[in-house]
Amino acid sequence: MLTRKQHELLLFIHARLGRGGVSPSFDEMKEALGLKSKSGIHRLITGLEERGFIRRLPHRARALEVIRLPDGIAVEPCAAAPAATEPAPVSAVAAPCAPAAPPARPRFQPNVIKGDFVGALAGREVSAEVDAVELPLYGRIAAGTPIEALRDHSTTVDVPASLIAGGDHYALQVAGDSMVDAGILDGDTVIVQKVTTAENGTIVVALIDDAEVTLKRLRRKGNTIALEPANPAYETRLFGADRVRVQGRLVGLLRRYR
Repeated sequence: MLTRKQHELLLFIHARLGRGGVSPSFDEMKEALGLKSKSGIHRLITGLEERGFIRRLPHRARALEVIRLPDGIAVEPCAAAPAATEPAPVSAVAAPCAPAAPPARPRFQPNVIKGDFVGALAGREVSAEVDAVELPLYGRIAAGTPIEALRDHSTTVDVPASLIAGGDHYALQVAGDSMVDAGILDGDTVIVQKVTTAENGTIVVALIDDAEVTLKRLRRKGNTIALEPANPAYETRLFGADRVRVQGRLVGLLRRYR
């Protein structure tokens, strides 16, 4: 079963291919579906490809092929018509070729469970399908030798909404290998929930002496705080409770494979 946006995008691509033989650009798809970022289009295309509705043609720019339409309707070849100068709105898209199809079926109505995302996602830009949240990427945080976290609010990163629970969140890029045994590698992007306290054993963003920031596992014993690495090559650092402030706790991780 396709989501509503996947269904709309599939029909839009099929219509454009039928009119001019060339698939629409990502900007045209984004405008036609009313999305604010191309990342949403990337996810929709990947979903359609995984479900066997479209195929990317290698070594060709903007090369998409519609393999089938919803409900098992076969895609029939059609004569190319002059390309339209402007993309048609999705609401006006109809299949340009008359496929061998049974009588018209009712308009696609996905089964969607509505949820109240207002509290959890307040103040953030969310995609039309509420599948991604845009978080500020503050900069690099050391998972080896602490460095001061950068506060660049102009840089953002798209994060799956499922990683966000409640409250404010931000993202940091990891530098170093001191947390590798916890599955956190150099270059990873960690998702952090803003908190000022955390339970023992929690991986936190810790501010040391109001000058250094590090990502470590937190341990408390009396008035002493231990910041533990997850790599035997590094030593646990001990501080007085007044020297360490918790600035957030780890809730998720993103990794790009090269």
